[in-house]
Amino acid sequence: MSSDRAEPSAPTLRVDKWLWFARFFKSRNIATKLVQARKLRINSVPVAKASVTVKAGDVLTFQQQKSIRVIRIVDIGTRRGPASEAQSLYEDLAPLETKKPEPDKTRTSGQREPGAGRPTKADRRALDKLRPDPEDP
Repeated sequence: MSSDRAEPSAPTLRVDKWLWFARFFKSRNIATKLVQARKLRINSVPVAKASVTVKAGDVLTFQQQKSIRVIRIVDIGTRRGPASEAQSLYEDLAPLETKKPEPDKTRTSGQREPGAGRPTKADRRALDKLRPDPEDP
């Protein structure tokens, strides 16, 4: 967690600043709020203070949007640079799954494809013929 017992030559950086450098969050304030909410683990230990320092080799675990990110810090970095520079600061240990979204199973026969426009009068009559009449037993 803290680098009090680490080698004196190993560079360290505040965890909120590193998360911002690595472009996981748009601002340091958002990164700080994540840490203060105890939603970040450094080497499997939950942290609550954004002032905790991290060094190369530490493993961070946190939730980002709907996925859990597991990151190993490769380099501390010196600035918040472009995305290509930010990606060189870490190694993603749990890459995001690339799944195709499942088709919507709640769709009924009366729904139209997105972007198909409004149904014409003839389309509505055809749909009415397909739907069961609620008055029939």
